Amino acid sequence: MSAAAVPALHNESAHVLALLDTLTDAEWNAPSGCTGWRVQDVVAHMGAVFRSICGDTSIPSDPTGDAEKSAELAVAPRKTWTPAQVAAEYREWAPQGIGALTALQDPPMSDTVVPLGNLGKHPMHILANAIVFDHYCHLRHDIGAAIARAASLPRDPGSLGPTVEWMLMGLPQMCADALARVPKQAVNLHFEGIAEPDFVLEPGDALWTVRPGVLSGAPTLHTTAHDFVSWGTKRADWRATSSLTGSNADAAAAALDALNII
Repeated sequence: MSAAAVPALHNESAHVLALLDTLTDAEWNAPSGCTGWRVQDVVAHMGAVFRSICGDTSIPSDPTGDAEKSAELAVAPRKTWTPAQVAAEYREWAPQGIGALTALQDPPMSDTVVPLGNLGKHPMHILANAIVFDHYCHLRHDIGAAIARAASLPRDPGSLGPTVEWMLMGLPQMCADALARVPKQAVNLHFEGIAEPDFVLEPGDALWTVRPGVLSGAPTLHTTAHDFVSWGTKRADWRATSSLTGSNADAAAAALDALNII
């Protein structure tokens, strides 16, 4: 499915480019949904990510492999940039970054597993999904917290499918410690808004696992893929937009509370 991330990348980047052409000075400086970041800082982050994907060594990274700390390190020197500089960096590096991610869809690179710090270990083809997720989330939920036209961008399955794929692939590794402390209760996840909506989150021998399908007798969470991007990253509480049905709901709720996908 990750090949679908390439057209989604083009689509999400086009949304960013269109937004850059319309932002006012006040909007550039408005506080975003990312604590401590303005809209400008969110755009700077997205441009810096593309630049790092292209192998530019000027983008710093946290030595411990913490993705959020690495993001802060990259944004910090850009806080004094002008909006024009931030926009220019994104315009320059987004096409190159998408080109680099497209090249990772073909063997042998596509199946090469690489360590990504606290994001876990993943095959390189899924990196395109990670950037679709990053764009979708930052545009609609973070920039969207300040700018209504970003929040109202299309919630199209073409972008949400690769986004959810990345989130579910990363979930067992990113949330391993928190899930290890909750009851071992499987839960069905039903996501409205994507072509293949049903998955099972269940405890495994070492890590919890996520697989397509429905587990008979397990409680079921009904949510939208769009809302999952928000509550699955701890930007919101799942209870505000989703419903949990079936027996053992309290144990299932503990598993859902443990999710914090980066």
